[in-house]
Amino acid sequence: MAEALIIFASLTGNTEEMADIVANRLEEKGITTDVLEVSQAEAEDFLDYDACLIGSYTYGVDGILPDEMLDFYDDLVQLDLSGKVFGVFGSGDTYYEYFCAAVDHFEKAFLSIGAKPGGATCKINLNAEEEDIQKLYALADGIASHIEA
Repeated sequence: MAEALIIFASLTGNTEEMADIVANRLEEKGITTDVLEVSQAEAEDFLDYDACLIGSYTYGVDGILPDEMLDFYDDLVQLDLSGKVFGVFGSGDTYYEYFCAAVDHFEKAFLSIGAKPGGATCKINLNAEEEDIQKLYALADGIASHIEA
């Protein structure tokens, strides 16, 4: 049976809620899904899963990764995730110049270590509204179809 791991960082709870939305959708598609807060996970955990997902908020005006994601990111880019499917989603605020830049950082990281995108990344302003939930479902559906292929 296919397995997915979602690792997230959430400051306000918005990204955690998104992780749960994606996890529930993947479970509906028959994919066993584990969800871990980044402090409870290691990048190497992805090696044991078919699909690797990251949810992260973007911190500050410079669009940098949250502090709790820095070491994880450094470890992630050392892995070889060839043959794995990935997905990235996150929350941000359109008020800032670099909207959801953490999503871009993680997408580039996954591509650089051989993982293949399962669907379009999801950048969500603050909390997930109905149209955002549909985008998160589409990401989960894409990952499910890539795993089955």
